[in-house]
Amino acid sequence: MPRPAMFEARLRVIYGDTDQMGVVYYANYLRYFEFARSELIRARGRSYQEIERGGSYLPVIEAHAQYRAPARYDDLLVIRIHVQQLRRASLTFGYEVRRDGDPEVLCTGHTVHACLNAQGRPIRFPPALVELLQERGPNPDAGPATPGPTERGA
Repeated sequence: MPRPAMFEARLRVIYGDTDQMGVVYYANYLRYFEFARSELIRARGRSYQEIERGGSYLPVIEAHAQYRAPARYDDLLVIRIHVQQLRRASLTFGYEVRRDGDPEVLCTGHTVHACLNAQGRPIRFPPALVELLQERGPNPDAGPATPGPTERGA
């Protein structure tokens, strides 16, 4: 069975993302997941704003994070994201967070999104959005992910 296309976004932990002990505050991982989603869609040639202008909205209806090890101030994080499941009116993204160059997994998680119209009613994913979300990339074990690193806060 083919593996899902993985995308990597890079983000440097800023001081404001940490608690008094210099550890990333747990809720910030959800922000990191959002950052990776936005970068994935942008790397595939669109933006969330364009998707919404087209009449589709993708609110988070479920979020899960499992914390395994702490990230700290000034760490360069690699957030790996892939589409785990794409259904008629919902989708699930999977995430994995590591320090750049370190194989230790710091956090894993997923978010589930509904596809809604401007009135907040569930709709089927438009064909162009399905195509964008199903875009395949390199095998995640084959080196750098598509299309190249994006870094915030370096």
